[in-house]
Amino acid sequence: MKTVFSPRHLGHANQLELVAGAIVPGFELTSRAEYVSGRIKTVGLGPILPPQEHDLTTAARIHRQDYLDFLPTIWDRWTAEGRTGTALPFTWPTRGLRGDVPPEFIDGLLGYYAFDAGCGIVGGSWDAIKSSHDVALTAAGLVQDGERAAFALCRPPGHHAGAGFMGGYCYINNAAVAAQWFRDNGAKRVSILDVDYHHGNGTQEIFYSRADVQVINLHADPMQEYPYFLGHADERGTGEGEGYNLNYPMRFGTDWDRWCQALEDACGKLVAYNPDVVVISLGVDTFEKDPISKFKLKTEDFAKIGERIARLNLPTLFVMEGGYAVAEIGVNAVSVLTGFEGN
Repeated sequence: MKTVFSPRHLGHANQLELVAGAIVPGFELTSRAEYVSGRIKTVGLGPILPPQEHDLTTAARIHRQDYLDFLPTIWDRWTAEGRTGTALPFTWPTRGLRGDVPPEFIDGLLGYYAFDAGCGIVGGSWDAIKSSHDVALTAAGLVQDGERAAFALCRPPGHHAGAGFMGGYCYINNAAVAAQWFRDNGAKRVSILDVDYHHGNGTQEIFYSRADVQVINLHADPMQEYPYFLGHADERGTGEGEGYNLNYPMRFGTDWDRWCQALEDACGKLVAYNPDVVVISLGVDTFEKDPISKFKLKTEDFAKIGERIARLNLPTLFVMEGGYAVAEIGVNAVSVLTGFEGN
């Protein structure tokens, strides 16, 4: 299996986030991607290729143009005010406040375009965000050109980013951009199967009223876990998209037996949809030792995930999302891929 990966992700480093009442170093570390790429080399999964440069034309079909215009300007606007460190929002247009008009000042804009304080911006962030987008589209091109599967080793991740907002360490929704690219290049139907511990709220929001992209999420129950305000089982899509959004919320402590039942049901729904290609939002933060997650999957379970996805017998693009137990992330993520390959 070919992997696409960019060293430009290293520019997004030493960013801070607000969590549990404190400003702390971000959990979304540069070492996450380095551990995964290192494991790919160790097991001999296949070649690691650099991304090709892509413009934001496809991204603009799923993200609002004003949001895409804002992202590259954040750091310059922040430093223009004499600030250093990490650009983070602190004010949001919640209930009772106007959210229909973007403010002019950087602090207001950060709150307008973010739904949490986990998306810190530093000097190299935009270049890393853009390179992650390019990684996803380059890997999608490999699948389009006939590869059975490819792996987009994206960093930063993407599935929490919606049409007009960032959050959860995500800025551009790489999996959603790839799905749209497949649609624009001949696929009649695309399924996105998100196996990350956290609900892919951004992906759901983007495709919620569409029938041409099926979105399936296996994730922690939003009554207990981030992102809290989306991901319930009764969210099934709207309008033309009704029935094409499927959520499998699961409670803290979920183990392989319970999680596997959800995966099996999800795969049945995916096969019934009959997509031309599958995009896997590959998060491995379901791991029992993940520092910010509360599921109980073990290392040996991740190969089983790959094996089950392989039995779908469909062209498959894997897109890296979450996973924060850094010492094990490489083994767990690559185990999904080797399981898919039958190794």
